Amino acid sequence: MHLLEPRPYPSRVMRWTAPLIAVAATLIVGSMLFLALGKDPLESFHVFFVQPLESSYGWSELLIKACPLILIAQGLALGFKARIYNIGAEGQLIVGALAGGGVAIAMEGSDASWIVPAMVVAGAIGGALWGAIPALLKTRFNAEETLTTLMLSYVANHLLSYMVNGPWRDPEGMNFPQSIMFSDSALFRILLEGSRVNTSVFITLFAIVAFWIFNARSFLHFQIEVGGHAPAASLYAGFSSKRAVWLTLVLSGMTAGIAGVGEIAGPVGQLNLNISPGYGFAAIIVAYLGRLHALGIVLAGFLMALIYLGGEAAQVALQLPAAITGIFQGMLLFFLLGSDVFIDNRLRRRLA
Repeated sequence: MHLLEPRPYPSRVMRWTAPLIAVAATLIVGSMLFLALGKDPLESFHVFFVQPLESSYGWSELLIKACPLILIAQGLALGFKARIYNIGAEGQLIVGALAGGGVAIAMEGSDASWIVPAMVVAGAIGGALWGAIPALLKTRFNAEETLTTLMLSYVANHLLSYMVNGPWRDPEGMNFPQSIMFSDSALFRILLEGSRVNTSVFITLFAIVAFWIFNARSFLHFQIEVGGHAPAASLYAGFSSKRAVWLTLVLSGMTAGIAGVGEIAGPVGQLNLNISPGYGFAAIIVAYLGRLHALGIVLAGFLMALIYLGGEAAQVALQLPAAITGIFQGMLLFFLLGSDVFIDNRLRRRLA
């Protein structure tokens, strides 16, 4: 009989190699999946990973999809380092979008230049408050944040549905669950003509730099990381575990909320039931695939964005179901976590 035994010194080289192993394993199993579906693997991988990038528009779409993933994952990674698992970023994105969308709807008809900045601030506050709820529940009642953050995502979904079906429904929208289309003053400006790339990319760029500096230079980040890896040492040093909970959940909620505003004031242009294709959940994979490192998350974010684009291309060119995107995302996470298990542990035979 074999048991898993923790390794005293897990390999740092293998830790960074694990994402490459996970990608390779995903491609191997993915080729088997395509064969089982009666598709040529080489043609399918061309459609999935090459075809979306054969035009400048495809590259612009890659950037548009990568930005919210990267932004959300930067905030999530901070909490994951402290062993605080926020898996409700999707709900925080939705609440941030609702808060920012409320500003746009309230200011309909105005040409004020401050509307978009106000939407970003409102989205940040909305996402932060939605992240503060599980922080309060954890620090006050010791409620497990993995459950509370996830359940609050469903609450946020129902709240969005209520608002676009009720108070904020477009009276001229033919009874569809959607708000009015936002005016130009409530939208980010387009940067590249003929694309959907807009000025929200600068928010993501700022977040990347800010989190990289925070992770590399901040003593507070050191406290958070010590609290995650060595709780006893953190307690002995006098670091506050409650502060770490509040900081990480509120900050990750804030980044998700801003990402929500980036969607409704960017590619979507309104509030509807499809403002996110699951960015909040996919960002969890991005954070781990990037090894919780600010720059690694950037590379992982572009890979995940390519999977989104490839899934859309495969639906059209190969007549595959929409679930193909989720299958590839799930395989990637499965193989990554499996690799981590054997990096942190080794098999030991137990004698009967």
